[in-house]
Amino acid sequence: MQYIAMDTKDIRTNLATEQYLMNSGKMTPPFMLFYIEGPCIIVGRNQNTMEEIDPEYCREHNITITRRLSGGGAMYQDFGNMCFSMVVPAKDQKFGDFKSMVQPVVDGLKEMGASNIEVTGRNDIVLDGKKFSGNAMYTRDGKTFSHGTCMFDVDTDVVASALRVPKDKIQSKGIKSVRSRVVNIKPYLKEEYRNMDTFQLRDELIKKIWKTNSIKEAEENYAYVLDDEDKKEIAKLEQEIYYNWDWVYGKSPKFTVQRRKHFNGGTIDARFNVQNGVIENAVIYGDFFGPENVDELQDSLKGTQYAQGKIKDKLKSIDLSRFFAGIPQDEIVELLSTQQ
Repeated sequence: MQYIAMDTKDIRTNLATEQYLMNSGKMTPPFMLFYIEGPCIIVGRNQNTMEEIDPEYCREHNITITRRLSGGGAMYQDFGNMCFSMVVPAKDQKFGDFKSMVQPVVDGLKEMGASNIEVTGRNDIVLDGKKFSGNAMYTRDGKTFSHGTCMFDVDTDVVASALRVPKDKIQSKGIKSVRSRVVNIKPYLKEEYRNMDTFQLRDELIKKIWKTNSIKEAEENYAYVLDDEDKKEIAKLEQEIYYNWDWVYGKSPKFTVQRRKHFNGGTIDARFNVQNGVIENAVIYGDFFGPENVDELQDSLKGTQYAQGKIKDKLKSIDLSRFFAGIPQDEIVELLSTQQ
């Protein structure tokens, strides 16, 4: 299995590199990616960016905002965080099975002393019940991609200030604040690893996962090095997508109806623009996961009469598990069709 430890510290370049390497065929699955970047927030594919962040705080503190291709919730990262990704053939991976995808990292961290690690909920890795890693997943062209965070020495005060976590999400977890949900893994490691920086943590994990005695040995035998063609294509993706205002923030009309609920499988926040009793436009936000793009569902709702029976009939003809993994179809139908 190959890996790449990215040199760039810009989240937009790193996400473009992920996307390129997943689709280019230059690396054969399974393979892993590791990257570390400056202060940034990455929102999930289906989220409403402006409702997930405090834009003024982010602007004042030079926090980069971008959007990823996968679902899930918004994540704050800085130089105290390490990201890791795993790409595998889709036929070998059940969508939504995060536990198997993050296992190499979990095993490496346990070897470094963090023995009380547990993969819990939909997509979190926790220590003593507190989250230090959030993960997201998507499937495209026969490959499944899972990427996640590893909070080593993140400024948790900034997490609480930069992100706007909806009250229903916090209440569903039985906790009172964003800060109480998260923890850095650094104090849980063996003494010999506590004085490392995040880049040294990454290298130690690579050594553990590939079972080498030195990072040089791992680089010589398992590392992929980007060539000029790779860098050119990555730069193109970076500009077309991750710097693109429409992609990051999105343009949407004013909506006349909102239907929102938090499920165990994620939050669904649907907005309908209804004119003359007909749904003219629909956007579905949320931190849910699904193997297919929710745009298809949004398009199918356009032109539907805004009446409970009509919406139910439309939704019942669609396999909603393609868009919302782990949320019962009848509960989604009930949420989206109920009139208030």
